[in-house]
Amino acid sequence: MSRQPAKAPTQRQLRVGEEIRHAVALAIERGEIRDPVLFDRPITVTEVRLSPDLKNATAFVLPLGGSEVSETVDALNRASAYLRGWVAKHVRLRHVPRLNFTADISFDTAQKINDALNDPRVARDLVSHQDDDAEDDDSVDGRD
Repeated sequence: MSRQPAKAPTQRQLRVGEEIRHAVALAIERGEIRDPVLFDRPITVTEVRLSPDLKNATAFVLPLGGSEVSETVDALNRASAYLRGWVAKHVRLRHVPRLNFTADISFDTAQKINDALNDPRVARDLVSHQDDDAEDDDSVDGRD
């Protein structure tokens, strides 16, 4: 049995996810959550992904500075029922999805890729491949 590739999110999923992201970020910014772990801690809500049926939402968050990520995610998951109610008041939806919070690792992944590309061994290989491509282009034009 072969596994089907994941489908791209629909326009509705993207639009509703962005509305939920704004509402959750506003609640966090205003200090609506009364959890001591979250008190006076700047948190970025980078993305909200919705399931195809719009019943579940995963919010990707990152505390400023990237410290104490697991404690922040745990505190937000404890407050998810309250935040769901906040979203219901501030976003016009027929059904408000269940919220789940997870740490956003995309910045770490981007940094690893950047570090790999800046590695002298990789840079040497990239330069040699570019030289090979330039020689191939010259021979196609009839210039040798």
